[in-house]
Amino acid sequence: MGDPKKQRKKYETPRFPWRIDVLQEELKLLGQYGLRNKRELWRHETMLSKFRGIARSLIGKTPEERKRMDEMLLARLKKLGIIHETAVLDDILDSTIEDILERRLQTIIFRKGLAKTIYQARQLVTHGHIVIGDQRVTVPSYLVPMEEENQITYIPQSPFANPSHPLRQTIAAVPTTEKKTEET
Repeated sequence: MGDPKKQRKKYETPRFPWRIDVLQEELKLLGQYGLRNKRELWRHETMLSKFRGIARSLIGKTPEERKRMDEMLLARLKKLGIIHETAVLDDILDSTIEDILERRLQTIIFRKGLAKTIYQARQLVTHGHIVIGDQRVTVPSYLVPMEEENQITYIPQSPFANPSHPLRQTIAAVPTTEKKTEET
């Protein structure tokens, strides 16, 4: 069974790890979403692969067999915001890794304008300056459900909670067009 203290590997490595197109795509995603290493990317790719595998297996079943599992899978992905509200089972097969990476806490903090860069967003989370509702979250890869997205803010004890903090002043001074060019 294994040692309960030892974590299991939560990702699968690429089948062909040295293909230049795979390496370039992974490197682009690492920089765009501020990931620490490729294991973080592989973990999210494995999660997406499992969702797609479940969807493929459900498509092959009869409508009576798949109804309950279909609703559960769609509800979970809609709650996380990976697929849109009117999505059906086929839309799960069309989802990409970017759909999952956009739902990470680190990315949402950057998109909301609480940090100047994606890397600074990661630092704010790991240093404990971010709170969701009344719960401090220190995991940048936390997948934020849709209902929690508007509750993300600085923790009240943080120096960044003060609107006159220099970081807040520089974020407010950055025009939105400059933020969009940083994203690409």
